Amino acid sequence: MDINKFSRPIWKNILILPAFILTIPYVSFSQSLNELDLDRSIALATERSHPMRILQEGLEQSKYELRAATSRFKTHVDIDFVIPNYTETVREWEDSTGITFFPVKQLRTSGYLTINQPLPTDGYIFWRSGIYNIEDFDRSERLTQVNSRIGFRQPLTALYSYNHIRSEFKRAKLNYELALKGLKRAELELIYDISQAFYETTRTKENMRIAHQTLEHQQEATKIAKEKYNAGLIREVESLVMDIDLAQALNEVDMSTVEYFSQLNYFKKKLGLQLSDSIILVSELTYNIVKVDEELAVSHGLASRIELREHEIGIELSEIEIKRRRSMGHINGEVTGYYDFIGNYQVGMPYPIGESLGNTWSVLKSRPGNFGVAFTVNIPLIDWGENKAYVRAAQSGLKMNMISFDEERINIEMEIRNTVRQLQSSLRRLQLLEQNLVVAEKSFNISRQRFANGDIDSQSLALDRNRLNLAYIAHLNAFVQYKLNIADLMRKSFFDFESGVSVIQGEI
Repeated sequence: MDINKFSRPIWKNILILPAFILTIPYVSFSQSLNELDLDRSIALATERSHPMRILQEGLEQSKYELRAATSRFKTHVDIDFVIPNYTETVREWEDSTGITFFPVKQLRTSGYLTINQPLPTDGYIFWRSGIYNIEDFDRSERLTQVNSRIGFRQPLTALYSYNHIRSEFKRAKLNYELALKGLKRAELELIYDISQAFYETTRTKENMRIAHQTLEHQQEATKIAKEKYNAGLIREVESLVMDIDLAQALNEVDMSTVEYFSQLNYFKKKLGLQLSDSIILVSELTYNIVKVDEELAVSHGLASRIELREHEIGIELSEIEIKRRRSMGHINGEVTGYYDFIGNYQVGMPYPIGESLGNTWSVLKSRPGNFGVAFTVNIPLIDWGENKAYVRAAQSGLKMNMISFDEERINIEMEIRNTVRQLQSSLRRLQLLEQNLVVAEKSFNISRQRFANGDIDSQSLALDRNRLNLAYIAHLNAFVQYKLNIADLMRKSFFDFESGVSVIQGEI
């Protein structure tokens, strides 16, 4: 057996299932086979994750609500028809002679076109035109009316206090921005979550690989020990100890295999895959040194974090609520006006509807137009401090949001700076353990040769083997922690320092 083949650093190998045969039963009966690295895992989770799909639908909802709020500024056109409305009943009439009842048998038809143009001042201008026709069968007569009206309505409060249409538009715009940033925040949380599951699966997979390698080492050492025992070079107890160590190595292989497939099933669940699906995990235990500008991380995080924007939006919405509450205690009123033309024509039945409409139109043209203007005012006199209390409550809500904003800003800056320091510390630890692993591998290879030559006993060899395994595991854990710190910094600062770009470029 070539002992030099174990000297290659294990962390530089591409991890393609150390015992691929273990996946054969899964491939045979699985629904699909997926070869996944970290990027493909994140893409798959983004596509299939139920929380992400819910957030995407929430974003769509906010987008359509914003579109609806924008459409409120545009011209609205409606057509109303009554075709027909037939009534047959008995009605009551009361005058100076007493109460009488009379039969009613009528057929009503009508059609109206309304054009409404909202104004940015919370009022509107409208034009309404239509035809109204009644056929009274008891009196054998027809009544036809044609009218056309242009008018306006302007609430005065909107000119100096609370503008409803603009406030609702601002609310919709803020909610859309919040949903958009919330989706991006969820994406970063998902990236970290999947990265954590991916590297944990990689860790258990590498542990299984280490267990298999340890088993091979122990099988080789046990074989040598038996040969020495048969030759009378070592005592029987030393050979028996090697058998025990071999059994322990086999047990470690079993335990690491169980742990790996258990973690693999958890990883499938995180990706939205079926447990019967088979995956081949592709990962390189290599890394790039990521240079981090701490001040850039802090400034970008403060400018991008959704928590701060939530408080800012809360402040803006609180200001809107204060205006709304104050407007309810102000003097308010409105100005309305209209100008219209009406044509009526009443004729006995039977009479063609076409001729009736023509005569009605003639009457409308010859009759002077009607108009009206109104100015109404409402002055609150006594409300026993109700409105003032509502305003004070809204002001307290504003102060709470401002205090929470300041506290959140401090917390975000503190956690970003701590994460940067943790990242730098984990890099130094990873580099140190990388050197330690190289030394441990060389030391173990020397010990194996010395054991084969009879210079050391099995106990010394076991100590060096354990030291190598601990070096492998420590390096692996440090690598995983370094990668997770990078992902953690990205989700906290909204900046990808590996690529050197913001993760929200052009989002809002």
